[in-house]
Amino acid sequence: MDAFVQFTNQSQGRDRIFRASQYACALSVYLLRKNSDRKELVAKLKGLEGTMSAGRKLFRLGNTINSIEAAKRTMQLSDRVLCLCLTAANINRGLYFICDNVLWARSVGLVRDIDKERWSLNASRCYFLSLVANLTRDVYVIVQLMVQRVRDKHFRQKMDQHLRENPEVADVIIPQLDAFLFLLLESLKSHPAVALDTLKNVCDLFIPLDRLGIYQSNAGVVGFCGLMSSLIGIVTLAQPKLRIKP
Repeated sequence: MDAFVQFTNQSQGRDRIFRASQYACALSVYLLRKNSDRKELVAKLKGLEGTMSAGRKLFRLGNTINSIEAAKRTMQLSDRVLCLCLTAANINRGLYFICDNVLWARSVGLVRDIDKERWSLNASRCYFLSLVANLTRDVYVIVQLMVQRVRDKHFRQKMDQHLRENPEVADVIIPQLDAFLFLLLESLKSHPAVALDTLKNVCDLFIPLDRLGIYQSNAGVVGFCGLMSSLIGIVTLAQPKLRIKP
């Protein structure tokens, strides 16, 4: 119980709980949309989804400053690739929060003379670029892990043994591809923080892709991916050892 209280006392913890609830409602609405007996429930879920979204926008009012400070820190990284990827991700994330804050001000009537659709698209573009930068970092880290594994004599012996014990796989699939997949899976298995961050970013990517019309899916896919990434975010926030660093 103490861990739960500590988690919900964090603004990020509250935001992720709201986010999970928002996308759970969106997924439920999609699944129940054709059920005529559930129209009242669908209407309530849509209302709850809107409430969760509005609550999240309020929680994020100070996140622009956090993103700027994070960009300052990542600019000091000695690894040039990580420096570039993480700084770009934080800058675009900060721009996304600026757009999000303007949309919030528009929704509560603080500002009126803005194009809501244009600002919403700009927010999605910044979110998309931030995710691409984060995914590039994930791929870079995974490649580094795989290179380290290949240089490990004990692991090479384990991989050779795997290929010998599964000749039918090597015959059906190109042996080099089988070895690559084995290396990739073993690398991710030994570093769950990297695997979770990659999965979270891939799930999140479907949201701006759909919004920008780059890859049209549907509300069900967006809801499911948003829910999955939110649950991963909750797990990594509750268990810091599962959070990728830097």
